[in-house]
Amino acid sequence: MKKHFIAILQLIPVIISTLLIAAHFLRANNMIFVAISLLVLPGLLIRRPLFVRIVQIALLLATVEWIRTTLVFVSLRTKMDLPWTRLAIILGVVALFTLASSLVFFSKTLKKRYGISNTPG
Repeated sequence: MKKHFIAILQLIPVIISTLLIAAHFLRANNMIFVAISLLVLPGLLIRRPLFVRIVQIALLLATVEWIRTTLVFVSLRTKMDLPWTRLAIILGVVALFTLASSLVFFSKTLKKRYGISNTPG
């Protein structure tokens, strides 16, 4: 029971990152990407290494989207001669948090839970 609780705690950053990127796509009215983003959550219930890799790839793609969004917004605000530093810091932190979320699966508890071996292939 303790390991189950620890695994859930370790998955919280993944859940938060997934919800953040889904909200981002929702704000852009991109319902297909909202649905795809939210499909990551049930994938966490499947205890197979393949699904872990799919979740990690989704989080890496979300990181790229946050970086792209940061660059677009900073560019727009710069052209309008508006302050952009705070925006860049906030979205940069969100991108780093999303990237770090993809690394939680390297923990001993989650490796065991999802059957991830230390050997490649």
